[in-house]
Amino acid sequence: MRLPGRILLLCLAVLLSACAQNPQRKGGTAAAKANVELGIQYMRAGMKAVALEKLKKALQQDPKLPEAHNAIAVLYENLGEIELAKEHFRKALALDPDDSQARNNFGNFLCRHGDWEEAEKQFVKASQDPLHEHPEMPLANAGICAWLHGDLDKAEKYLRQAVRTNPLYSAALLQMAKLMLEKKEYMKARAYLQRFQSVSQPTAESLWIGIQTERALGDRSAEASYALMLRNRFPDSSFARRLAGERDGGDGGAR
Repeated sequence: MRLPGRILLLCLAVLLSACAQNPQRKGGTAAAKANVELGIQYMRAGMKAVALEKLKKALQQDPKLPEAHNAIAVLYENLGEIELAKEHFRKALALDPDDSQARNNFGNFLCRHGDWEEAEKQFVKASQDPLHEHPEMPLANAGICAWLHGDLDKAEKYLRQAVRTNPLYSAALLQMAKLMLEKKEYMKARAYLQRFQSVSQPTAESLWIGIQTERALGDRSAEASYALMLRNRFPDSSFARRLAGERDGGDGGAR
């Protein structure tokens, strides 16, 4: 079974941005918060060494600042320091159990490192936070994580909940289209893809899903239309290379 991990990474990027925008939490000094925001900005720019310096300084200034522990945990994982990342995620949540952003980040971390059961708990708790502005995000992540760990029924359950929570959430709509394609429920895959297209511009991946879905349904005209858009709009994508590989009788390279 194949499941691109890109959505988890995209959610993580959004959460890093959101961390900097959270209202000031109790107990944090202005200087420490400023260094957290700088650390996040440097992290997003790929300047990991400077980011680490700023986040360490924030923790020196205020060791009980939850968002500093959350941000440095994300960075430590990125640096391969897995145990340090886990330690700081736990500290962030011990200091502020209501921090749904940190809980969602921790869920992503646990999912990537094979602890599906604990990841599920974190995602569910994050989605139940009445102050969470986007509860559909942890629900979608719970679905993707379940899928990644081979539980298609739970994947569908959580992705459906994400879509019910926010019917315009394009990431969850696309994941549902992919899941229905995986489950060979092609009419449902088409329906979710159409819903995705109603709220989002096409992507190379969505066009590839359209090709596979319409091919399975036997609609050669729709398949050809998706293929033409893929070749014209995303000629350098891995999906366009796969399409070219099919035409050439090869495997298309990237999977």
